[in-house]
Amino acid sequence: MIILKYILFGLLWTILGVVVLYLLVWAISPLFISKKVMTYDRNSKFYRWLLYSSTGIAMKILRIKIRTTGFENIPSGRFLLVCNHRSNFDPIISWYAFRKYDPAFISKPENFDVVIYGRIIRKCCFLPIDRSSPRSSMKTILDAVDLIKRDEVSIAVYPEGTRSKKYKLLKFHAGVFKIAQKANVPIVVVTIQGGENVKGRYPFKSTPVYIDVLDVFDREKVKSHTTDELSDEARQLMLDKLEPENTTENTASVEK
Repeated sequence: MIILKYILFGLLWTILGVVVLYLLVWAISPLFISKKVMTYDRNSKFYRWLLYSSTGIAMKILRIKIRTTGFENIPSGRFLLVCNHRSNFDPIISWYAFRKYDPAFISKPENFDVVIYGRIIRKCCFLPIDRSSPRSSMKTILDAVDLIKRDEVSIAVYPEGTRSKKYKLLKFHAGVFKIAQKANVPIVVVTIQGGENVKGRYPFKSTPVYIDVLDVFDREKVKSHTTDELSDEARQLMLDKLEPENTTENTASVEK
């Protein structure tokens, strides 16, 4: 019995040591990333591991249960992922669900100032976009194209351009679809539902979050259609899934 107690005591201290070491690595490693550099052109495997491992822990703590369909239709190689946006939890849930494909999200600049994660996502090739500046937006699109062509990451975007606080699908900015055309990659059309419920259910209840791959526009379709056409079709697919009662509404995109 005494030996067993020593073994259990040693195991407990080992686990505690590993946890403390991980937290130190997670907290200190981002300090080596300069905030003066907004974007990086190489996808860091170490910071990807840090991103995914810490997000996986967050999923457990927040009691988020990810439910997926259609992932078997995702093509091999790089692609452009387009998705609706309802919740502040959507990005972390999505990059964890699609971690096999190393998605780099195009996001608002403020997210790059978030403590710890704002630095980590820089090393994972996430890109800021300033939609108020057409020149800046185009540079972001070209940077995204370059990352895909060099096989660093797949690119993920929210065509609505912002979070829909009323959970209704907003009009799309069709310009982001140029990324797929210029990089000559498929478009994976996805919806996410449930992230908006996390705050109201945690910590007493788990929250199912549903991520559905609705369709994949292959390279030929991407090349043969305009960005407005691709945007309208992607939006209609999302609308049919998220708001079937509103499928007859105008799906016109916003070109920007």
